[in-house]
Amino acid sequence: MAPRCWRWWHWSAWRRTRPPPAGSTPSFRLQFSTQEQGPQICVVGSGPAGFYTTQHLLKHHPRAHVDIYEKQLVPFGLVRFGVAPDHPEVKNVINTFTQTARSDRCAFRGNVVVGRDVAVSELQAAYHAVVLSYGAEDHQALEIPGEELPGVFSARAFVGWYNGLPENRELAPDLSCDTAVILGQGNVALDVARILLTSPGHLEKTDITEAALGVLRQSRVKTVWIVGRRGPLQVAFTIKELREMIQLPGTGPMLDPADFLGLQDRIKELPRQRKRLTELLLRTATEKPGAEEAARQASATRTWGLRFFRSPQQVLPSPDGRRVAGIRLAVTRLEGVGEAARAAPTGDTEDLPCGLVLSSVGYKSRPIDPNVPFDPKLGVIPNMEGRVLGVPGLYCSGWVKRGPTGVIATTMTDSFLTGQMLLQDLKAGLLPSGPRPGYAAIEALLSGRGVQPVSFSDWEKLDAEEVSRGKGAGKPREKLLDPQEMLRLLGR
Repeated sequence: MAPRCWRWWHWSAWRRTRPPPAGSTPSFRLQFSTQEQGPQICVVGSGPAGFYTTQHLLKHHPRAHVDIYEKQLVPFGLVRFGVAPDHPEVKNVINTFTQTARSDRCAFRGNVVVGRDVAVSELQAAYHAVVLSYGAEDHQALEIPGEELPGVFSARAFVGWYNGLPENRELAPDLSCDTAVILGQGNVALDVARILLTSPGHLEKTDITEAALGVLRQSRVKTVWIVGRRGPLQVAFTIKELREMIQLPGTGPMLDPADFLGLQDRIKELPRQRKRLTELLLRTATEKPGAEEAARQASATRTWGLRFFRSPQQVLPSPDGRRVAGIRLAVTRLEGVGEAARAAPTGDTEDLPCGLVLSSVGYKSRPIDPNVPFDPKLGVIPNMEGRVLGVPGLYCSGWVKRGPTGVIATTMTDSFLTGQMLLQDLKAGLLPSGPRPGYAAIEALLSGRGVQPVSFSDWEKLDAEEVSRGKGAGKPREKLLDPQEMLRLLGR
């Protein structure tokens, strides 16, 4: 994008809560006749990408109507099922999404699996435009021997388990071991490590599920290793997450000073954010803590550490072959410099005993429909600024558009851009001009197929039930985990 557009996006994203920064470019609106029939638009996925795309369309087209389809019975995607329970402030964005969903030009259609219950081509026939915003619903496999052993989980499934994702409610991880290994060094890896090492007493007042809390209360995990193929200059977590980990009550960090040799001289060349992060890592690894911090670490009963230059080679089984007993790591060296450096094996290996392995090497999108282009290598829908290549009237936003990177604010900007491209195409006459039936046509199809969609008012009933159940335990909510129970509560 040209710099002028970038300033506009930045200003538009934040102007609801703060005045525009000095020198910013005023917002512009595409002009649409208020007499013409409003376009019927369909968004698939009700996470941040879906809601931000919807928000932009409603704001910048006075007659647009948007239907949001979601496979879960409940909205909000990774804000509900991915954000750590001890980070409630990140979930405040749900308030904005709720305002959008309550608009009389927006409708939530939960419990509808696009690609199974209704085809994308059927949505295209019913709507003027379709936006795919369904995120990254799978995880990157390790593709190493022993990955299938009991005690090996994807971090995505583990996060879904403690956050109440229905498909992960039966996960039942065994936390009776002393040591856990997390493969990957991003924010999700630190989230998982923090939940494993946080006192259950600190989690009792969050929206973590009671089932997960019961397992964590019995946990014997005392040590968590967070393993990465590359070095300190390539970690993917942010300074906020690292600082929170360093200050986690009852724990102490383990960092090998040898991993940081020579970094002091290179820090000044780093970009500001990477520089601050590396300085914090370096201080933690090499400087003697002050009296207060030394006393805190001396009293710690649990530890965590970062292991660099290690790549998973094989999950090692217990003697009876029934569960994980360790992981074999290939020792690596870096080829290249900076964030583009690649890890190459040195030929040496190291065995790390553990009873739990959590793979946090990335989320991955799935193809949603055989008729929708999909790049399996990159895990995205091929697109140009959100326009799906070769399929006029089909768009994408969020992780399925650009890959599973960035935070909620990144997704917001990305989704606004997709919404803008759609509105430009509409204004240019590139989308169907005649009336489209929208949900009326899809409702008839779903009814004939025995699918029972859930509305946003239905969600608000479930929301009230969750809040009521949590109140007795002093929690913000106790999440409903069973879709069948949810439908019964709705009288279905």
